[in-house]
Amino acid sequence: MTVLVTGGAGYIGSHTVLAMAEAGESVVVVDNLSTGFSAFVPEGVPLFIGDAGDENLVEGVISAHDVKSIVHFAGSVVVPDSMRDPLAYYRNNTMTTRSLLNAAVKCGVSRFIFSSTAAVYGNPDQVPVPESAPTRPLSPYGFSKLMSEIMLHDVATAHGMNYVALRYFNVAGADPKARIGLATVGATHLLKIAVEAATGQRAKVDVFGTDYPTPDGSCIRDFIHVSDLAQAHRAALSYLRDGGQSATLNCGYGRGYSVLETIEAVRRVSGRNFAVQYAPRRPGDIMTMIADTTRIKSMLDWTPQYDNLETIAKHALAWEEKLFHERHGDLQQAASA
Repeated sequence: MTVLVTGGAGYIGSHTVLAMAEAGESVVVVDNLSTGFSAFVPEGVPLFIGDAGDENLVEGVISAHDVKSIVHFAGSVVVPDSMRDPLAYYRNNTMTTRSLLNAAVKCGVSRFIFSSTAAVYGNPDQVPVPESAPTRPLSPYGFSKLMSEIMLHDVATAHGMNYVALRYFNVAGADPKARIGLATVGATHLLKIAVEAATGQRAKVDVFGTDYPTPDGSCIRDFIHVSDLAQAHRAALSYLRDGGQSATLNCGYGRGYSVLETIEAVRRVSGRNFAVQYAPRRPGDIMTMIADTTRIKSMLDWTPQYDNLETIAKHALAWEEKLFHERHGDLQQAASA
């Protein structure tokens, strides 16, 4: 009973593949390596380089490896980019998911785990936000994921498939052993940007919007450690294998930190100062997003291990220092420049 992971060489996907492989799962990966890295796929896990929307490729992999479950990560995730190029997001997120689902249906795959996002909520009416909250995305990215959720629901209803859609809040951090992490050049994740600044790779961190009606004027986010999120996928797979019905679940800790608090956490764990520049709000940004985690805690056998902002920042920093050393050599010289 093999698990097919699309986007399994990317940031969240590679952590999930690692967690599954370490647990003894049979895993196979499809990734076009547009933002992923083949070196992040554990030894012994087959990697097929190609698009998750290539139905012929996917059907061949499902057949050859006796795939019974799919975990779908492949997609584009940068909100500002989706505002500039919405059609690319509808192609890469929504259309790819449609093609993947079609292949899954034709091959009789009965379990599907989907990588969704809290961006489907837009600016929520209540915080923490429950899964039952209205879905009002503010960006094509959010809409592309919501459309995929709707398709998944309809396909599951029509074809007897069971699924779990996991709505991620702000994913951050890296493998605690610094084996893998976020390595995409130009990544827009706040903690990634902050640790790049702490290691001298960026001159400053831009804070977009300081006039929100929040305690310090900056946006508030619910950060979840990428390794905890990987374990949530394992728990979701176990839930479906045990006969669980289709479900949509928030993935967060139920606790919010502001952008400025997050920057200060990186300063503390790194022992380094770096410049912060304040800029106007960006279109598509959400003011406050904190998960109501009642449902995921009640439905899945999942207990977070790294629910601490400084721990998340520490792991992100350790990975960034390793990555910098591998790419450029002497970190100390760069950090003091």
